[in-house]
Amino acid sequence: MRRVPAPTIRRPSRRLPTFSAFRHRNFSIFFAGYVVSLVGVWMQRVAQSWLVLDLTDSAFYVGLVDALGSLPVLAFSLYAGAIADRVSKHRMVIVTQASAMLVALGFAAMMVTGLERIGLVIALAALLGVATAFDIPARQSFFVEIVGKEDLPSAIALNSSAFNATRLVGPAIAGILIGAVGVAACFLANGLTYLAVLAALLAMRLPSSRPRARPSTSAWTNIREGLEYVRSDPRVRALLLNIAVMSVFGLPALVLLPVLAKNVLGRGAQEYGWMMSAVGGGALIGALAVATFATVMPKGRVLGWAAILFGLLVAALGLVQSVAAALVVLTGLGAALITMTALTNTLLQTLAPDHLRGRVISVYTLAFVGMAPFGSLGAGVAAERLGVPVALAIGGLVTALFAALGAARARELRATR
Repeated sequence: MRRVPAPTIRRPSRRLPTFSAFRHRNFSIFFAGYVVSLVGVWMQRVAQSWLVLDLTDSAFYVGLVDALGSLPVLAFSLYAGAIADRVSKHRMVIVTQASAMLVALGFAAMMVTGLERIGLVIALAALLGVATAFDIPARQSFFVEIVGKEDLPSAIALNSSAFNATRLVGPAIAGILIGAVGVAACFLANGLTYLAVLAALLAMRLPSSRPRARPSTSAWTNIREGLEYVRSDPRVRALLLNIAVMSVFGLPALVLLPVLAKNVLGRGAQEYGWMMSAVGGGALIGALAVATFATVMPKGRVLGWAAILFGLLVAALGLVQSVAAALVVLTGLGAALITMTALTNTLLQTLAPDHLRGRVISVYTLAFVGMAPFGSLGAGVAAERLGVPVALAIGGLVTALFAALGAARARELRATR
């Protein structure tokens, strides 16, 4: 009698889903270069806000410069998404990263030559905003091309982890450098760190692709196609509306941090750096949690609770009376923020069809970054007239209330995994 071989039992993979994107060489190379670059990016963010506060001693101007730096995203992100779906995303990211490097070196040159003026700061911030408007849709939608849909949640969460792990390091270094040698060193360091991410992009091994056929429709027709898809899917609509409200009312809390540190808590650049680092520490915890449990968690439901918690913590930040209390609140705030944004990004990219992904992410960029000018301006005016604590309380409570109402109404989103 012939023996029938026993069926092969496939053992479940022991690979942690947290780090599954690292099995792709291109992602690993990009991640290493991007981490180096992000340290410099956070140094520049701290230096720019502190420079504006030193030049003007005005919460309004801090909000104004941040707003004008984000305004190009509002103007160009939809067009950038259409372009990202028509050209090589890899080449597009190389161009945008090189452009951001030139802007950082321009900031450094301004400081070294003694030409620091608020008008020039605004102009350079706006140029950086143009580079950002084209970078985000291309870079975010590029991930799925180098890791595939299976490892996309890991790639997005690890990217968020890098963004926020470097928030721990960059602001702390910036605070020390500003106190020791001034803000120019931060801008110069940021410019040099872009060389790492550019080297990583050039070292990627990408499959050769056929030349793209000349598009039969205009970019504006492509934009309308993307917007019609967003309008037609209730889950996508709910995700984008939630992130837009958070950007306008909740996110300006981070813009007001230097004013909170200096004018409310009576501290300096070093303590401001600590506060930014606390946001990064909490965000790193949140990002790693998303990377680890994204495949099993009810993403829509967790996103709703994270949005509510974020708004409540923004309001609580207006009540702090010490740096220690601020650090505790900001750590929780960072965790809630990155949980919400990472899950939003993941859901949008998995829900969107392949040929529309760049345009859907461009609408996400518009809602997240492009709406920020309105929030930054409003927060600056409110802080100037009502005080920072009141401005934070209003923004946080509006964010939490809208998130609670949205979570109650978006039944299809709550059921999305």
